[in-house]
Amino acid sequence: MTVESFFLILFILAISIGGWKTKNLSSSGAVMAVVIGLFIGNAYGFKGLFVLGVFFLSSSIWSHLFKKAKVGIEDRLAKTSIRDWQQVLANGGPAALFALMFSLTGEEVFTFAFAASIAGANSDTWASEIGPLSHKSPFSIRSFKRVPKGTSGAISLVGTAAAVIGSVIISLTALLMFDGMDFISLMLITVSGFLGNIIDTLLGAFVQLDFRCRVCGIHTESTVHCGKQTERTKGFWMNNELVNALSSLMAGVILLLFYWR
Repeated sequence: MTVESFFLILFILAISIGGWKTKNLSSSGAVMAVVIGLFIGNAYGFKGLFVLGVFFLSSSIWSHLFKKAKVGIEDRLAKTSIRDWQQVLANGGPAALFALMFSLTGEEVFTFAFAASIAGANSDTWASEIGPLSHKSPFSIRSFKRVPKGTSGAISLVGTAAAVIGSVIISLTALLMFDGMDFISLMLITVSGFLGNIIDTLLGAFVQLDFRCRVCGIHTESTVHCGKQTERTKGFWMNNELVNALSSLMAGVILLLFYWR
């Protein structure tokens, strides 16, 4: 083991433990963060971890800001802002996969796909966290009607703008960190990341599981609400974590298609 590898592992452990201590990660989320960090660190060193860190740090900040404006939204979510292993894997797993592909092949295009997958995760997270700050309720792309804030498959002007900016932030970070990237790369990563967010919205509207509370009638992603089992109203097996993972993965795949067309 080299000195650089030793400090890299220490850094990954420190960040993961810090996320657990600050209640941004559960214990299982911290363990998964270490696993994903090792894959990415092995491929790209501190540069790759920095790109991933920008996503996790910015998304954690947004999840804690303006909590009063987001009151009631967590009732519709299956989980809280404390990320467990499934949430960490959903957002960072595709990036780790592309990092592994780069380690195995040395092909630069997988670095672009790595960045695009994180851009997709950041785009979706920023849309989800900032969108509810809009004064107006969002539109469901399934019913074209206004729905409560936090509803899967809904869009708003504020959320869409946040999705674009979230993707741009990761693209700019990748441009600064990695050699061989230029303005064209930045644009392709940005577009791929934003399209990943669009895929997330579409899956959320038409495929993702949705339940209704038998007691209060609220629509939620949770199978239990008000202490009672909820009833399924939409979807079969695709929960929010799987939707997030697929959309982030597809952001990277779209980037590959741009380059391999």
